[in-house]
Amino acid sequence: MSVSIGQHVPDFSAPATGDTQITLSDYRGRQVVIYFYPKDSTPGCTTEGGDFRDHKADFEAANTVILGVSRDGLRAHENFKAKQGFNFELISDKDEALCQLFDVIKLKKLYGKEHLGIERSTFLIDTDGKLAREWRKVKVKGHVEEVLDAARELNAAP
Repeated sequence: MSVSIGQHVPDFSAPATGDTQITLSDYRGRQVVIYFYPKDSTPGCTTEGGDFRDHKADFEAANTVILGVSRDGLRAHENFKAKQGFNFELISDKDEALCQLFDVIKLKKLYGKEHLGIERSTFLIDTDGKLAREWRKVKVKGHVEEVLDAARELNAAP
């Protein structure tokens, strides 16, 4: 079962970079952007992460935390984060629990071969822990700005 717009996102806890354990309920009172990406150190994922990195202060001004998620392990995440200077945590979802919760594992084609992989997707959770917005089949160019606009609008709403 995956979460839908307007529903509370079930509390979860997952290992992340910086030797941390991310627990969603720890962010109550703040908005949370969770973006799922296919693989560390690949061109699209590097660009997307860089865009979030470059707009982190803007997201913070909109009372919004950024979290990246892929199925890569913590060592790969730490290397990716350090090399790209990411200023937010990356969650390792090796068991695909978060991927299943947000329904981002899809059948993909690469070089004519089909495989199951993460469909690039982003989710905006409001201050009460409800899913406010989702973007699926994300194209990287201009995406972070669109998410930022949505975070600002949500933060400004009464």
